[in-house]
Amino acid sequence: MNRIFFMAPDVQSAKRVVDDLLRAGIDRGHIHVIAKDDIPLEDLPAASFFEKSDMAHAVEQGLTLGGASGVLAGLVALTFPAAGLVLGGGAILLATTLAGASIGTFGAILRAVNIPNAQLKEYEQDLEQGRILIFADVANDKVDTVRELIQKKHGEVRDSGVKPRVTHPFP
Repeated sequence: MNRIFFMAPDVQSAKRVVDDLLRAGIDRGHIHVIAKDDIPLEDLPAASFFEKSDMAHAVEQGLTLGGASGVLAGLVALTFPAAGLVLGGGAILLATTLAGASIGTFGAILRAVNIPNAQLKEYEQDLEQGRILIFADVANDKVDTVRELIQKKHGEVRDSGVKPRVTHPFP
């Protein structure tokens, strides 16, 4: 699945684009709209916190780095066993891995709360000027068809490219 991006000049144009995306068979849950805070999106599908932040990337990093640190800590604990720790070697390794992954993920979430989504950085100037960003997650085989449809019907809307969809850990 890929994510296609369009930049609309105003809310009315964005509504027409979203309507055409829905008619093209894209589920409303796969369409996201972002605008400046002072622009009311009305009934447009506003992007969620997870779409606006870099949470997915941070959770992935925290889980990976924390889990690896936990494995390392468990191996160190097994290498230098204290009294009574030798018998529970597998349990110790599992516990330290889970603890490391949990701590790493929690720390990454705290860090990512205020970090904007890196994929959206290039659109900041347009958003500041009052334009509306629309992005939709589209099956790979429909990307070209959907882009052509929007370009053909909406001359005022700028096609802002296609990127791989970044998934987030929560539905």
